[in-house]
Amino acid sequence: MENNDANIRHITPEALAALGGGALVYIKPVEVDGKQVVAVHGADGSPLALVANRELAFAAAVQYEMQPLSVH
Repeated sequence: MENNDANIRHITPEALAALGGGALVYIKPVEVDGKQVVAVHGADGSPLALVANRELAFAAAVQYEMQPLSVH
């Protein structure tokens, strides 16, 4: 059996971004101009949106047929 843990440690940034076929987005709380908001990023790290709260970020991702994942 192949050791998948060892393989994932050597994944390229491009391969990591391609996981999920472009349907994964990452949800992360951030501070902008002194206000707490939530950022939505594509798997490749590209910023997609800033929204008011986590619930709105998840709802928007689902509406656009994307799978949201929390980043802490």
